[in-house]
Amino acid sequence: MKYETALVALAGVASARELPLFGKIAKREVPQEHSHQAIVAATDAALKLNNPLQIQDAVFALLGNKAAAEGAPNVANLDCLQQIVADQAFTNAKAAGDLNGQINAILFRALERNTGSVGLASVTCNETATNPEIASIQQHQDPASPEASQNADIELAVAKSLASIGADPTLALQSATFPPGQIGDPTAKGNTCDDANDPKGCIFTLNLLTPAVSEADIQAAVAGVNSGAGAGSAAGNASDAGAGADACNANANQSAGASSAGAAANATAGANAGAAANAGQASSGTVNVQTFTGSLGGPPPPVESTAGAARPFSVNGDTFLNEGAAIQRSCAVQKNACANAANSGQLQGGTAQCDAQEAQCLAAANAKKARRSAASRRSAAARRQAGALDFGSCGSPAIQFAAGLDGRKEESFQNVNTKDFNHGSALNIKVIADFTCQRLQSTCKASDATVQACQQASQAAQAASGQAAADAFNSALGVSA
Repeated sequence: MKYETALVALAGVASARELPLFGKIAKREVPQEHSHQAIVAATDAALKLNNPLQIQDAVFALLGNKAAAEGAPNVANLDCLQQIVADQAFTNAKAAGDLNGQINAILFRALERNTGSVGLASVTCNETATNPEIASIQQHQDPASPEASQNADIELAVAKSLASIGADPTLALQSATFPPGQIGDPTAKGNTCDDANDPKGCIFTLNLLTPAVSEADIQAAVAGVNSGAGAGSAAGNASDAGAGADACNANANQSAGASSAGAAANATAGANAGAAANAGQASSGTVNVQTFTGSLGGPPPPVESTAGAARPFSVNGDTFLNEGAAIQRSCAVQKNACANAANSGQLQGGTAQCDAQEAQCLAAANAKKARRSAASRRSAAARRQAGALDFGSCGSPAIQFAAGLDGRKEESFQNVNTKDFNHGSALNIKVIADFTCQRLQSTCKASDATVQACQQASQAAQAASGQAAADAFNSALGVSA
């Protein structure tokens, strides 16, 4: 199903930040706040782009008020903390042109909030959110409570909000809650789960997600809903970070018949889309940036780049913000086509060769990216020789790579100057580098040349890993950690 595919996409975002916050909380209500971890983590990342109330982490909004107060001491109406977090995250993501962030903020608003016993509903917010896409939604209620009768309407409201921004409305099913528990359960746990170490969310991993509506219900509900401008073609894509989700589904399709219709559609697209897309490029002004020439199962579908578009990269009609994510999708579609051909007997040699070809496809893209990064570093060096960059009202944007940042045991990335760049730590330098560039532009009011240099520094950093990635970013901007 579409929402199962999109979940893999969300998991890529979730891995960026898993803060061990709850060692600080001596007592809290029955935990389930990490059940939808991918959504929570992505919402937290968007929240931290501009966090005027200094909320420690989005996940506090899913706790009871007593525990939530420890993570949001500046919020007066804790009954509305979940809406406040979702509303701010949506605002930030919209300002950044981040469709994925908007999607996750909408889903987050609808997640069930912890209560103290099975069958106890949470208090609804009595304030109105700034964004209508958030204001129309309330949180799911305990499925054993009388208020659970509202959950179907909540999921349909989520679907309408998603459709209004151009996203796949069936992603609303991801916001659903658990099967109902037994009233009077002395553990107060019911049928919930809570695992902060599951990047997807244990409700998905353990197959506990229990939607109150069907995809057909959603499609009927969103008929006639107008898509928001700039939303792009987001159907089935919760995140650019998960563009490789089709590759995961390809493995499932090889071993079982589940979701084979989607794989077959991808296979057909991978085999047939190339010629038609290339033929139209001259007249449409698009350029195919997919350079891989492997052809097992058919060529990879073109990655069409259209200058000036809000989401400038397209693969078989699906659009992406980043070239790398689009290339991953193209390589994954080709792998699906190859695997289907091998499984049907049309291609001899088994599916292992399809895995190898996908690796070659991705390697070709990485090699091209590395060449561009080298050119960016040379350009940055020339700028440094001409004069220091202007960081506006902010100090150094340098990034460090070390263990122990933000309470982590493992090594991670974080800005040295946490006063001006207060994102926290992340395992992927892209999270910190892109946040830094956004902050330079929006808050620091740095010059256009500095913002452009930062974006090039981010690209250079992503071509490396560990300390080398931090060094590449810092060197490109002429700063040090």
